[in-house]
Amino acid sequence: MKDYREYLQPDVVSRLSSLELRARMVVEGFITGLHKSPYHGFSVEFAEHRQYMPGDEIRHIDWKVYGRTNRYYIKQYEEETNLKGYVILDSSRSMAYHSEGRISKFEYALSLAAALAFLMVRQQDAVGAAVYDTEPRGYLPPRSRGSYIQEVLKLLGSAAPSSGTGTARSLNRIAERIRRRGLIIVLSDFFDEPEEVINALKHFRHKQNEVLVMQILDPTERTFNFGSDATFRDMETGEEMVTQPYQVRKAYAEAMEAFTDRIKRECRQHGIDYVLLDTTVPYDVALVEYLNKRRMMG
Repeated sequence: MKDYREYLQPDVVSRLSSLELRARMVVEGFITGLHKSPYHGFSVEFAEHRQYMPGDEIRHIDWKVYGRTNRYYIKQYEEETNLKGYVILDSSRSMAYHSEGRISKFEYALSLAAALAFLMVRQQDAVGAAVYDTEPRGYLPPRSRGSYIQEVLKLLGSAAPSSGTGTARSLNRIAERIRRRGLIIVLSDFFDEPEEVINALKHFRHKQNEVLVMQILDPTERTFNFGSDATFRDMETGEEMVTQPYQVRKAYAEAMEAFTDRIKRECRQHGIDYVLLDTTVPYDVALVEYLNKRRMMG
């Protein structure tokens, strides 16, 4: 196998032929990386085991893991379901954006969503999924059987950025469909009214779900570093504007920072985990955030 870090790089992953292959390679690369322990305080046991709890049978303790960590872990078994996870993917047209030489926000989010679903299945958790643009376009409730990942990947893979944005409205409708609480992971650029988006995320929290928000942007959306003269086209309305980016770069960068800071701040005020990613960030950064959240819920 090639260097595991290659399979965590978005531009490398995007060249793989199928969504299932992308998910497998990201997760295998990630697990290999955990074995190599690049993260302080982390180990592969969090991906393959759960901590021993009073009442567990001693014969199920993995003594090899105990020898390495001095902690008691129980090997996960096929029939165990510790978590119900929901991966929610934004497929609105703004997600199609990419700067020159980079993959689109949607391609980044799609590969990451597939990897998250694959990792959940690998951990014997139940996984469900939803995709939306102006409204929900597909929904699968969580199931824990291994073959269900094919249905989840089929739903995710059928999505394509082709319509406007309705993040707040769509998230509210998806929240109404969720009957059993679990972990909600939302992957979006969140280009919608911030107050309405936060209220929609709070809807999940009101139903006792844990929520992990992954805001995905292109690097140029954060810096406005487009060079000299440029023509900007709204990807959802088609409206165009010619400008010199350097004249508005500072004001734009400040406005974008204020936008992302507001979402981050309000998420954390309401017990929602938040991570900002751009399309050059290796996928292991997001997967570590997920494992951290999962460990806190355990």
